Amino acid sequence: MSTMMTTMMMTTAPVRERAAALARQVLQALLDEVTLTPKPGLVDLRSRGAHTDLNWALMCHSACVLQPVFAAMAQAGWEGNDDDGLRQRIGAIGRDGEALMLAATGGVNTHRGAIWALGLLVTAAAQQGARGASLAPKAVAARAGALARLHDRSAPGETGNKGELACRQYRVEGARGQARAGFPLVTGAGLQALHASRARGDNETTARLNALLAIISQLDDTCVLSRGGETALLALQAGAARVLAAGGAATAAGSQALLALEAVALARGVSPGGAADLLAATLFLDRLTEGEAHGDA
Repeated sequence: MSTMMTTMMMTTAPVRERAAALARQVLQALLDEVTLTPKPGLVDLRSRGAHTDLNWALMCHSACVLQPVFAAMAQAGWEGNDDDGLRQRIGAIGRDGEALMLAATGGVNTHRGAIWALGLLVTAAAQQGARGASLAPKAVAARAGALARLHDRSAPGETGNKGELACRQYRVEGARGQARAGFPLVTGAGLQALHASRARGDNETTARLNALLAIISQLDDTCVLSRGGETALLALQAGAARVLAAGGAATAAGSQALLALEAVALARGVSPGGAADLLAATLFLDRLTEGEAHGDA
């Protein structure tokens, strides 16, 4: 029996309900991210972006398939008093989840990075909830960072995944570095751009696009590095910064700069998938904070 199924069977009903609620918030964040349109080089409602093996329907299917995985991680977080034991537990659940994802998508990597980032965050949110502690973004992200820094003893030494190879080749920290540092681009650039955009009256689509662009402009995205190298990464970072400098995606100049950024991504065949994962994390923490404010956590 898989670790994920064992976790779900051993959990009491109230904890299952709380964990299921957190997993629904993760699912919604993933669906919001993939549905956000237009995104440069990424799958959205219009197109496959720079991908040939992904589309909107497949991404949505994958997100739904993974909902029980995030619920199992949240359950583990509610029950886990020993951080080291919890780290081993969610590592095993994550590997089960990755196998489930690949089986559901015919071997296509739709959400490997999201399983890592959002898995840590939903576990941390559950831990915070079980302890009656704050669900503020920085508190949850710091708890997730503490878990990420613990060694997963059953994890393979090398996976051969493209992101791992890009980290080694280009000497960047990648998704693991972001997690171990407490997701600074999520609690910093991502949420700050999201909230600032809303505060000046932008609609929700624009606010989310500006949050994505803020992350792209600063992230050493291994998805981009693995497909286009440093030149492509610098081009996307600069292009995203130009959209923001023009006033964001809602302005006429910003809209034109966004189209130019998309043209660069498609011409180079690159997709900022790491930034997309961090946008989903941003939306999850934002939704979590709204729930806490309304007493729904």
